[in-house]
Amino acid sequence: MTITGDGPPSVGRLFERAAEVTSTYFVVWILLGSGLALYSPSTFTPLGDHISLMLGVIMLGMGLTLTVEDFRRVLERPRDVFICAMAQWLFMPLFAYLLVALLGLSWELGIGLLLLGAAPGGTASNVMTYLGRGDVALSVTITSVTTIAAPLVVPAWIVLLAGEEITVTFAAMAEEIVLIVLIPVTAGLFLRILLDRYAPTVAKVGLTVFPAINVLAIVMIVAAIVGLNVEEIFAASALVFLAVIIHNALGLGAGYGVGHLTGMAEDRARACAFEVGLQNSGLAVALAVAFFDPLAALIPALFSVWHNVTGPALATVFTRMDGDPAAEHEAVSTAD
Repeated sequence: MTITGDGPPSVGRLFERAAEVTSTYFVVWILLGSGLALYSPSTFTPLGDHISLMLGVIMLGMGLTLTVEDFRRVLERPRDVFICAMAQWLFMPLFAYLLVALLGLSWELGIGLLLLGAAPGGTASNVMTYLGRGDVALSVTITSVTTIAAPLVVPAWIVLLAGEEITVTFAAMAEEIVLIVLIPVTAGLFLRILLDRYAPTVAKVGLTVFPAINVLAIVMIVAAIVGLNVEEIFAASALVFLAVIIHNALGLGAGYGVGHLTGMAEDRARACAFEVGLQNSGLAVALAVAFFDPLAALIPALFSVWHNVTGPALATVFTRMDGDPAAEHEAVSTAD
């Protein structure tokens, strides 16, 4: 439906507008949710039992944004996809391992940083690539590839880097990732195919509204982790925040550098920067709570807030590099 004359907007348009506002002010909702959780942790701690479910909803939403064409791009541009995916798979876990050693983080905090480093790229990278005028198609393809490979890559890195100190098996962690990532993403992809074929209008509205649902789910996940770790957050040393800041900065810088060093065009190098530097912190949080200690989820939760500050900031820098300030996209975040 459309707006007719001076009459009221359609219900669909109202939903779209509400979703747009929710997504646009994502960082505000994250900060608000975190603040409320610090003030009244008991209100949000019950959500801790449903983190995996909420992440599944987020992954379903990611699946809805995918099409078969996105996967065909892997064959069209295998070189760039391979380079960026390998950079994400190699640099972020190794950066995490080095930071744990250099900063002397405790085992609980360290395993959280390792989980964050081993996690696949998040959907925030796709949004930031768009805002920073990068190659969005390449970004979506890389996110899809790293997410689908997560059941193998994440447990492999955790067993390799902390194998002697953990009791969790490769199979157990891989099974959890399949349940909360791979199955929902696949379901979302097939649902998108069905909606595009039989109900394209519903598909269009869904693609507008579901990002807002994802925002709410992410805010609840972060609020739950903050509520579960209030005392630890207040007692956390500067090293914890430093680990988050450095890890994110190294990822963004390494991704952009690899893109240029391997001869990628500027827009593809930007996509590589966001793909490497912005992790699926929600998955790291879910795995930390499911297999380790709530304290292990602290760094991934803080990262979820921080990368939704640095992502829009870098996107703004990229648009200004293009020398067209009037046409800059508004630097906002909508995911992970």
